[in-house]
Amino acid sequence: MSDTTPESTELPAELVAVDTNAATVTLAVDATIYPLQALYGASYIFIDRCFVFIDRPEEGRFRVVLSPKDAKPEPEALRALVGEFANELLSCAWRHQITQDNRVAIETVTMQAIAGAMGEPSLDDLAAFDFSDEAFDDPLGIAQSWEEKHGKKTPSEPPPADAGDEPRAAAEQPAAEQPAAVSDGAGAAQ
Repeated sequence: MSDTTPESTELPAELVAVDTNAATVTLAVDATIYPLQALYGASYIFIDRCFVFIDRPEEGRFRVVLSPKDAKPEPEALRALVGEFANELLSCAWRHQITQDNRVAIETVTMQAIAGAMGEPSLDDLAAFDFSDEAFDDPLGIAQSWEEKHGKKTPSEPPPADAGDEPRAAAEQPAAEQPAAVSDGAGAAQ
């Protein structure tokens, strides 16, 4: 029979159990607080010194079992191991949150870097490019010109008569064609 002692003095008993006979530590992780990617990240950090088992015993909860690769560590070392794992899990969860919050900025910078590394197309590339290919589907006809969409209008009436055929009002006549005002010398125009 194994000696399983929950460590209620330092770590919550409902979250951590230390089995000194099997030299394992079992940690219950709330999936609503820690995403699976953070759990994978923290587990990866520990695979050089522990065997790490991840399980989902119920919905919304993960179980992580850490078993050190060293032979029979002391109970204090097991408690320290679970504390280090919990800290690493918190760190990975925070990094995951930062990455999610900045995903658009990261993708934008990455795309600009890749596009900049490609450089400008050469004249030979532009000359070889076939501009007649249909670039994209346009089921709504948004990219069509007005003439393509509505058909080119043919003039049904002849253009308006020449401006020289009809007399123009004085306001519409150019200044050179308007009669000059005559002054009587006192400043009043006649």
